Formats: sequence, C-alpha cells, structure tokens
Amino acid sequence: MQYPSLVLASGSEIRARLLAQAGLCFEKRAVQLDEADARDHLLSDGASPADLAAALARLKACHPALAGERLVLGADQVLDCEGRVYSKPETPQDACAHLHRLSGRVHHLYSAAVASRRGVPVWQHVGHVRMTMHDLSSDFIAGYVRRNWDSIRHAVGCYKLEEEGVRLFSRIDGDYFSILGLPLIEFLTWLRSQGEIAT
Repeated sequence: MQYPSLVLASGSEIRARLLAQAGLCFEKRAVQLDEADARDHLLSDGASPADLAAALARLKACHPALAGERLVLGADQVLDCEGRVYSKPETPQDACAHLHRLSGRVHHLYSAAVASRRGVPVWQHVGHVRMTMHDLSSDFIAGYVRRNWDSIRHAVGCYKLEEEGVRLFSRIDGDYFSILGLPLIEFLTWLRSQGEIAT
C-alpha cells in the first residue's frame, strides 16, 4: 500500500523530521499566516490554550493556498503557565526572561494537529503534556541560552527536549512527540484507521 500524498503546512524542521522518520512521503509547504494576530484575536475571544492550539493548527491545515486533493496536516503548539500563554522568544533576553518565569514551576504544553482535505478538517487531536521544571539559577539560564540560542529561538518554551533542554526538567507527564510539537502516534493511528498506511 502506498503512503499518503501529504502536505505538511509548516516550516518546522522537527515536524518534518518526525514524519520522515515514520516513513511518510510528504511535501513541506509553510503558509503565510499572521500567527501573532490570530493568537491575539483568539485569546481576546476567551479561547483556552488547547482551543488556541487547535484553532491555529486548523488555520494552517485549511489555508486556501493548500486546498487541493491531497491531505494537509497543520500543527501548532501553545505553552501555558499559570494562566499565561507564552510565545516564541524574539531575543536571547526574552528567552532568559521566559525561563526565569518557568523556573521551578509546572507548565502545560498543548500540541495540536489538524488534517484537512479540500480545505475541510477531517481529523483533529490536541496532545497535553505537563512539564515540571527545576529551579534554575540565573547563571545557568544565561549560559544555557547563550549555548543554545540558535536552536531554541523557534521553540515556544525556549528549550528542546531532544537536546540540552532535557536537563531543565524534574518531571514530565505526557507524550514525547507532543513535546516536540506533533502528536505523531495519534496521527499515524488515524492514518491507519483510514487505510492510508499499513502496519
């Protein structure tokens, strides 16, 4: 059986790597979307972090530029800590400030994936992971950001668990792939249920 003809509506290297390592054939096509404006609008309307992640993933999956015959996968991740939603850092100083606020606390990652055909959603899942961070010293945070800035600048939590970021945590409750930004097991299971892939 052939793998599905899939479009990944994202410029994310890690999401593309996860799909490729799972043996899926796909085309990566990042869409033009003002995520900050959409995020602000949804939050002002009272969207929960999980709903926010799902809505942003849906906007990507259902983007008019990708509305063809192929299956389109959109994904987004939202970090919530004590009622505050965090965005990707713009500068190393932002990253340090974010990590100071997350230090010693529990935060929640919501990783949403939406699949669509012809611009219509056909599947959705939001993964939830509870992350407990160590108390981090100012010196450690400064050094960590300095060593890893090029890698973590595109990460909503200012860390990558598959890299040195794993040292930041004392406990993690949830799915590893959702931490990386894609609920991969659930997506593959859905593809299998649709007869799109064989196992």
